[in-house]
Amino acid sequence: MTKKSEKKKTANPFDPETTGADAAAEPVPAADAVETPELSEGARAEIEALKKELADLKEKMLYLQADYQNYRKRTLKDIADARMLGVTATLDPFLRVFDFLGMAQTAAEKSDNVEAIRQGVAMIIQEYIKAFEDLGVKKQESVNNPFDPEWQEAVAQEPSETVPEGHVVREWSAAYRIGDRLLRPAKVVVSTGKPMPAAPAPETGKIDE
Repeated sequence: MTKKSEKKKTANPFDPETTGADAAAEPVPAADAVETPELSEGARAEIEALKKELADLKEKMLYLQADYQNYRKRTLKDIADARMLGVTATLDPFLRVFDFLGMAQTAAEKSDNVEAIRQGVAMIIQEYIKAFEDLGVKKQESVNNPFDPEWQEAVAQEPSETVPEGHVVREWSAAYRIGDRLLRPAKVVVSTGKPMPAAPAPETGKIDE
């Protein structure tokens, strides 16, 4: 029996049986082995300048953020203080009115003098008017004036011998303003003019004897 040749088969680049294995066996250059171009002194200086500028901008951003948070807290506190001051200024004149109401109630419980009670109520109304004036609130007169839908609300109509048509006969609730701003409209009754004359009684057709 003859021995088979043990000579190594020479790789043929065109042989599909050997091309794939040989190609896989070839070493692939590592990424670290890739040479990077050396940076110039000018490029390095520019990179360092950009790093410093970025750090400065980050520091400024943090400072602005902290300053904004402080500003926000101060603003909220100022708003709360202003609201409390407004409430205090509004309630102060009405506390005096409340004191007068308490005195009127005590007087009414101890006395049957109607005139004294009437005077007490009138004094309380004057205190209310003064409290409104201190706040800049003014009552708008409606009766006998032309109806104005800008600040009046007509709730009814009725004829009147004295009030012309389209004018206010009476008001159910008054209108109030603070400066140029309307706090609430007036609810009024508007005149339709003089009442129609009564129709004559119909004739019965009866002949007088």
